[in-house]
Amino acid sequence: MITYWQQRDGQFIRIDKSQIDESKPVWVDARNVTNIDASLLEASCGIDYEHITDILDPDELSRIEDGDTYVLTIVRIPIYDANADVPYYAIPLGIILEGKTIITICGANCDVLEDISSGRIKSITLADFPSFIIRLLSRTDTTYLHYLKDINKQSSIIQKELQGSIENKEIIKMLNLQKSLEYFTTSLSSNQLLLMKLRKTKLLTLDDDDNECLDDVEIDNRQAIGMADTYSNILAGLMDTFTSVISNNLNIIMKKLTVINLVLMVPTFITSFFGMNVPLPFARSGWLGMLIISGVCLFTTIVTARILRDRPSTSKFPRKRKV
Repeated sequence: MITYWQQRDGQFIRIDKSQIDESKPVWVDARNVTNIDASLLEASCGIDYEHITDILDPDELSRIEDGDTYVLTIVRIPIYDANADVPYYAIPLGIILEGKTIITICGANCDVLEDISSGRIKSITLADFPSFIIRLLSRTDTTYLHYLKDINKQSSIIQKELQGSIENKEIIKMLNLQKSLEYFTTSLSSNQLLLMKLRKTKLLTLDDDDNECLDDVEIDNRQAIGMADTYSNILAGLMDTFTSVISNNLNIIMKKLTVINLVLMVPTFITSFFGMNVPLPFARSGWLGMLIISGVCLFTTIVTARILRDRPSTSKFPRKRKV
């Protein structure tokens, strides 16, 4: 979907294409771009179709380059989709500067562009395109930090659920959150390289205010990278811990099953022995013989269970006796 925006008294106003004031800057906002939208952008805005394809590629890294008649900047932005298997991930956002027009192209709807269009970002203006890009990058880092805090909260909730009972769905949620953190770390590192290029490039003219704002963006981006790394390490440690817990629980269950098997082996041996072609004791004693054989089996079962229970521990460190 392609929408057109212009500013009036500092507020973004959505307008039709036929109502665009050519004397003022315009923002072309393309989200959830389809093949029809891509063809329309190529025809009406003169954007190279390969650049549009790069922007819509979910694995494309951040960069800035010079087109024939425009400047292309690609930044990776965070996305939250509650219905997806991996709810938090990152995709490229293309920013194209061409004359008095700034074009943003994104393959999905995102909070960053929604915040701009709804006026939730202060001091952002279409009159200064470099400042517009830097403000967008600043909002991107803020969204990353917000999502990282949400991931940390969700991991804490899942951790409490796993302490009660370990099930596959909780472990899968933990794995998906770990994937999200890996996606965020890669995207933030790519954005960090873009921020370094913005200082050196001659494609954008930055004034002192832009450079100062860019310093703040770099600080926020480094903070987001540090948080993503920290949360990823913590989540990896939790996964290892719960894997050890699952293995330990399995060993305990197998140990109990082995003891039960050994206990039942003794009466099974007795009954199997008399099931062969040998003379049976108490064969003519009726119920008395059956009770005697049953009593012998029960006695041997109890003795075997007591021996297994009182066997010495194989632990390297002896247990402390209770006083």
